[in-house]
Amino acid sequence: MNSLSARSALMQGARDTLPMMIGAAPFGTIFGTFAIAMGLSPTVTLAMSALVFAGSSQFIAISLLGTGAALPVIWFTTLVVNLRHMLYSATLLPYARHWSLAWRGSLAFWLTDETFAVVEHRLRTHGAQAGQWYWLGSSLAMYFNWLIWTLAGVLLGRAVPNLAHWGLDFAMVGTFSAIVAPQLKRFPYLMAAIAAGSVALLARGLPYKLDLMLAAAAGIAAGMLSQAKEMPR
Repeated sequence: MNSLSARSALMQGARDTLPMMIGAAPFGTIFGTFAIAMGLSPTVTLAMSALVFAGSSQFIAISLLGTGAALPVIWFTTLVVNLRHMLYSATLLPYARHWSLAWRGSLAFWLTDETFAVVEHRLRTHGAQAGQWYWLGSSLAMYFNWLIWTLAGVLLGRAVPNLAHWGLDFAMVGTFSAIVAPQLKRFPYLMAAIAAGSVALLARGLPYKLDLMLAAAAGIAAGMLSQAKEMPR
């Protein structure tokens, strides 16, 4: 592939991710303010966004830290919540299996819900040609967007302590709804959504975010079982 087509795919990936970046902006801002309110330093807050780069898990980890939960509880909870990425990886593997280990390893770190939605649609409709550059463009756009808005939240959190209670999280709800709704046409995703939603309702109110952890585990299990049944034998 020549440099021009690689550059074009890179920029296209970033452009196609722009709506997701807008939706994630308030979420990143709230995370920054929330982390500061929970006593994390600006350096630790930014390092968490840079090294973990998983918004839902970051929120859960900080919430559990605030309740005094033990580290094994925090580790296990965030692990279960992020196990949904196994489904993402399984979905993208047919397109990425021939890419080098360096490409697959690097892109795996940046695989978020938003990037998955954008990249999966691109690969499904256009094939794997220039797919790794498109994926990289989407990933870098989301990554730096998350870091920028985390920093904004850190700065605003020190100046406006109650910003986290302004209801800005509605934007992320809308973003996730836009990600999930088109996927529900596929049976494994529909089963995952039904299982996760049902368990979340039944288990709500449990301590240490156990309701979310159980819902995530149920959704992942239902999705993987449904997908396995669809695979040819």
